[in-house]
Order: sequence, then C-alpha cells, then structure tokens
Amino acid sequence: MLMENKVCVIVGAGSLRGIGYATAELFAEHGAKIVAVDVVMNDGLASEIKAAIDSKAGRDADVIGIRCDIADEEDCTRLFNEVIARFGSVDCLVNSAAIVKAQPMLTIEGSDFDRMMNVNLKGAFNLCKSALAVFAEQKRGAIVNVASVAAQRGGGLVGGAHYAASKGGVISLTRTIAREFGPMGIRANVVCPSMTETGMLDGLSEERQKEIATTIPLQRAGRPVEIAGACLFLASDLAGYVTGATIDVNGGSHIH
Repeated sequence: MLMENKVCVIVGAGSLRGIGYATAELFAEHGAKIVAVDVVMNDGLASEIKAAIDSKAGRDADVIGIRCDIADEEDCTRLFNEVIARFGSVDCLVNSAAIVKAQPMLTIEGSDFDRMMNVNLKGAFNLCKSALAVFAEQKRGAIVNVASVAAQRGGGLVGGAHYAASKGGVISLTRTIAREFGPMGIRANVVCPSMTETGMLDGLSEERQKEIATTIPLQRAGRPVEIAGACLFLASDLAGYVTGATIDVNGGSHIH
C-alpha cells in the first residue's frame, strides 16, 4: 500500500461527489490515516464520510473529520494543532478546496474578486503555511494543491477571470514552496484537472456537457478518482524526486 500509516490531511472533502472525497477514499484504500476537512464538516458528515470509506476499503479505516475555514489563518493553525494532538505528525496535505463562479470580466465586482481570492488563493496559502510549520520541524512532508486548467489556458468552462487568476496563483505559490522548502526534504506539486464529474458541472446542461466532451481527445469528462490518482502519485514515495511540477489531468483538452 502506497500510503500505509501516513497521516494525510485532505481539504475540500465535504462532498461525496467531489475530488477531495475521492482522494480521501483512495488514500484510505492505500493505508492512509485520513483527516477529512471542509468548512461544512460536522459530526454527521464526518460519520457519513467514514462509513462510505469503510465500505469502499472493506475495513475499519482511520478517518476523522474536522471543520476548518481555510480563509482564516488561525483556523488553519488550529486544524494542524488538532491533527498533531491526535496523530503526532502529518505526512501530507492535499488541498482541493475551492469555490467557482462563472462571470464575464466586466461583471466581476470587488466583493466577488475578494471572496474568490480569500478561499482559493489565500486559503491555499494559509493551509500550506500551517502545514509547512509542521513539515519544516519534521524535515519531511508533501503538499499537493489542486488548481485548474483554467489557470493554464485562461478561463475555464464555469469559472470567470477571478477563478482563473486565483488558480494561477496557486500554481505559482506551489512552485515557490517547492523551491524554498526542497532543501528540507519537503515536496510541493500541483494537479490541474479540467472538466470533472463533480458538483461544479451542475450548472451545465447534459447537452452542453456532451458538446464539450466532443472537444476533448478522450471524449469525456474526468472522474474524481482519476484526479485523486494523480494526487496519490504525487503524495507517495513513487514521486520522491518530483517537486515543483504541474501534472495535467485533462483528457488531452489542453496539450501544451
């Protein structure tokens, strides 16, 4: 098992249809101890997530849920303090938490821009900073940030300019972390998905989704578990010499 007994903090895991949950499930199948994090996390949701992961893994997996508002720096610090108190160390952070909104450039108000940046970019910064405080002391650790093809091609299917900009910032942030913390044995990488079968597609009609799929070389949307697979690779020892990388998981929709 690739992540046996590794303590993995998976952020944005509150929806069983999402990339975060799929990552938590896949990591648990590979032996990880899972801290499922989301701003909507509560005892009921944590129990539902654990039951779903137990069923998939076929065993009593080590899974807990913790609520965190990643836009709040103190809340991120509290999160990692709780994880250390429970498990004694942290091996990996996977951040897939994000918000998205489709808006033409000229309709984006300052409040829209600020909210997007506070969650997607400042939230990633807060999480990474809190994780790195632990990793630097341990002299080890891995960060995987989930960005978006929107950051690479300039806009996405459902995200506006502020979304693309926030995810572009996540890529730059991750590369900077990789350069600064590499000498400590800490790795940081990015996964860039494109259209994926999550709640983010709920605003698109089935006809529109099929139309978009025809433009993708693999002729379909991605599945959350396929994004999770890239996260698993980057978090595991298989990627021991990979840092500062951006891994495309887009079905060939953005070949560059």
